[in-house]
Amino acid sequence: MDFIRKTAERARETSYRLQGLPATVRNAALAAIVSELAGRRQEIVSANRIDLANAARDRLSPVLAKRLDYGDFKVDESIESVNALVRLDDPVGRVLARTELDEGLILEKVSCPIGVIGVVFESRPDALIQISTLCIKSGNAVILKGGSEASHTNKILADIITDAVTSVDGRFEGAVQTISTREEFRELLRLDDLVDLIIPRGSNELVKSVKEATRIPVLGHAAGICHVYVDAEADIEMAVKICYDAKVQYPAVCNAMETLLVHKDVAAVFLPRMAEDYVEAGVEMRGDLETRQIIDANPASDEDWSTEYNDLILSIKIVYSLEEAVNHINRYGSHHTDAIVTDNPETAKRFMDEVDSSSVLWNCSTRFADGYRYGLGAEVGISTNKTHARGPIGLEGLVIYKYRLSGRGHVVSDYVGSGAKRFTHRSLL
Repeated sequence: MDFIRKTAERARETSYRLQGLPATVRNAALAAIVSELAGRRQEIVSANRIDLANAARDRLSPVLAKRLDYGDFKVDESIESVNALVRLDDPVGRVLARTELDEGLILEKVSCPIGVIGVVFESRPDALIQISTLCIKSGNAVILKGGSEASHTNKILADIITDAVTSVDGRFEGAVQTISTREEFRELLRLDDLVDLIIPRGSNELVKSVKEATRIPVLGHAAGICHVYVDAEADIEMAVKICYDAKVQYPAVCNAMETLLVHKDVAAVFLPRMAEDYVEAGVEMRGDLETRQIIDANPASDEDWSTEYNDLILSIKIVYSLEEAVNHINRYGSHHTDAIVTDNPETAKRFMDEVDSSSVLWNCSTRFADGYRYGLGAEVGISTNKTHARGPIGLEGLVIYKYRLSGRGHVVSDYVGSGAKRFTHRSLL
């Protein structure tokens, strides 16, 4: 498709311009987006109502329908998110290392934008705002493919962003572009000569299909199978509060708890107390045999331990030790976010050291694993990768680095052979 290649070429050309834009200009563009969001609030809400009506007509799943809702409160959240982004330090041009190779020969390692980023996301219009503004702040050009169920909302939001940033500086032209169909996105995945990074936000099937269809590096997670382990030395009331929040506060997201692990020494006290709150909230509990001897729950199968429900469903297992809990998490989890509730700092440290996840938490809800809550200026997604960036991907995950070497007529031949000059390799930071 010539259209997609031209779109990517335009993004590539824009990305070169963005690398030279000062932070003041990028922040001014973000401020203009805030102004446009506030001024065109009614247009946004009206467009979203059309999408919600279509979703009801098409019987969109409750999980996706909840994510689709972008009413007044979501506009307010987006405005606050972008304002918070403006207040963050500039991620571009930071000197990460400075080394004297020899007198007058100075090497710097400096942060810089990645370039062109392709993003596919499902249902959530607020993702378009988060991703676009993070890319603008970090000096990247972005091509976005949203879900058809949010087409009206996504269009008005994309128009608002483009109008806002180009009114500040014409060099932003092409910084944020959208494509519409799956076929167009599949074509984008072939353009490894123009696109530097792909970020999928959506279902396991979506992420896996993207990884299989491209040679472009993919940053993301295939599942959010998160755990809370209630230790033998947990404060029971604290554990109830945390486990309720981790499951019930917003069950349709990737950092919601899907499996609850409970140490046998506190199970008889904790589980009945916890089950009362879950029953009242409408949570379907699925437990192992020992759990079902304490509370009323449906039987849990082996498949439950590796299932991301994204719903008010929870699997519960009783364990006999910290080691058993850690082993269960590392075996069945998705290396996303896992938490321990305990009053023992040594136990907490072992858990956080040995659980192989991008976020490990102590005495707090898994729902904190979020770019905005981490102070990263929202996020483009959460990565379980072990290269480049891991966890909530905020500004630092959208920059890479380059080396800058400055000399005074230095040449390599002076450092070769007998009597050659020697490198000092002295750190200057």
